[in-house]
Amino acid sequence: MRKAVIKIEDQIAGWLTQDEHGYHFVYDNTYATQPGVRPISLTLPLSEATFTSKVLFPFFDGLIPEGWLLDIAEKNWKLNPRDRMGLLLACCKDCIGIVSVEEVKEEDTP
Repeated sequence: MRKAVIKIEDQIAGWLTQDEHGYHFVYDNTYATQPGVRPISLTLPLSEATFTSKVLFPFFDGLIPEGWLLDIAEKNWKLNPRDRMGLLLACCKDCIGIVSVEEVKEEDTP
């Protein structure tokens, strides 16, 4: 299983995981209950429910670079272009915009 923390302006907004059943996104309770917060995407509205998909959610897939920048990432980090979660974790820690994706390693979890 791979896991990432999703941040909006350095505030934890939610958690994205990939396991043998697909991808799962859930908002952090602290974030979702604050007044005036916004969802990370219109396709992932604020909710207590976990969103599940067999493929990487389009919003997150759209954060992955394309073209020559993707080619550089694949060559430098030896990434498989079909490993969308791997590309997301490697390339999207410092995205353009307010959303960032940071890998959560197993030794980081309690």
